[in-house]
Amino acid sequence: MPFAAAVSELRSTRSALAAVCEQAHLAEVDLAVIFFTPEHDAEALREEMQTRLKPRHLLGCSVQGVVGGYSEYERGPALALWTARFAAGVRLTPFHLTLERTADGPSIFGRPDELLEPSPEPLAAFVLGDPYSFPADFFLDRLNEDAPGVSVFGGMASGTRGPNQVRLLGEAIYNQGAVGLLLQGDTGLRSLVSQGCRPIGTPFVVTRAEENVIFELGGLSPFQRLTELFQSLSASEQELMQRGLHVGRVVDEYRGDFKQGDFLIRNVMGLDRASGALVVGDRIRVGQTIQFQVRDAHSADAELRQLLQNCRTPEVRYGGALLFTCNGRGSHLFEVPDHDAATVQELVGPLALAGFFAAGELGPIGGRNYIHGFTASLALFEEKASHGTRA
Repeated sequence: MPFAAAVSELRSTRSALAAVCEQAHLAEVDLAVIFFTPEHDAEALREEMQTRLKPRHLLGCSVQGVVGGYSEYERGPALALWTARFAAGVRLTPFHLTLERTADGPSIFGRPDELLEPSPEPLAAFVLGDPYSFPADFFLDRLNEDAPGVSVFGGMASGTRGPNQVRLLGEAIYNQGAVGLLLQGDTGLRSLVSQGCRPIGTPFVVTRAEENVIFELGGLSPFQRLTELFQSLSASEQELMQRGLHVGRVVDEYRGDFKQGDFLIRNVMGLDRASGALVVGDRIRVGQTIQFQVRDAHSADAELRQLLQNCRTPEVRYGGALLFTCNGRGSHLFEVPDHDAATVQELVGPLALAGFFAAGELGPIGGRNYIHGFTASLALFEEKASHGTRA
């Protein structure tokens, strides 16, 4: 098996790490990934992992809660370890990203050369960031323009209450920025992002907007459109709309029939009844198509299941997975425990699964990378032969 995973709820850092290293030990470890709650000591974790596993590369971060196997651990102490040995020819390049203010404006430093321009070979990047010091949206916007086609997966560390509290594990231990790993070659990686929303009403073309404020949808104010929509809904959907309304921006405008999964979901930040304008959590341009969305446990479950079903083929067996699920999911959204982890295992497992509850999930939609909220971002790795020399 080229992948392994284990979880421990022991409070002692060294005891917990000893337990997971024994369960997730491989003959050779190309990559060791660890997610740990604040009760654990990052320095001790890094030191012990280097001694026990001797991984070629190490990544990890402090988090609010972890995912491992079939279970989700929303409250600490807990740590989850994931190890991988990749096929011959796969190249791994670690990096540490920081935001720097320059005379020309903000810039991200630390990107590998392969992420500065288009590449002829498939590339993927695994990124773990600090929400207080790393502007993931800015980084992803630049990456989408500079190196189109690179898939980014990962998440923002959670469980901190201010700057410099995060612990990011890479070539060293950092308390700001982001750590990451560039994957080159035939990794057998497939990623999916389940946003957990479903559209309501009909799509509208934006006819007047500025930055993140929509003034007109199809010639009428958003307030007018929402009033009409609310009156047309059932009582149950009206309740969902009042509890949490979202906007879905169509990713591929060339599609003629938009359905769940065709939208980039963004929060509704406010509605001005006087002007009828709608404030959303994204820049909106005139000519784009949007549709209002609602989120509930049923919609989130159905979408995740459909996306996982799409990944299933008789020819492919998955051996490992990294799951980044929003800290607003879990028991906050679903009535059953361990929903996302158990669903992944049910439909594409059994596999070595680890992850964490994130303060923002990274993943591609429609060929471009975004930071999301209330999503489950999953990186699936095919079970491949692991032999030969790797970088």
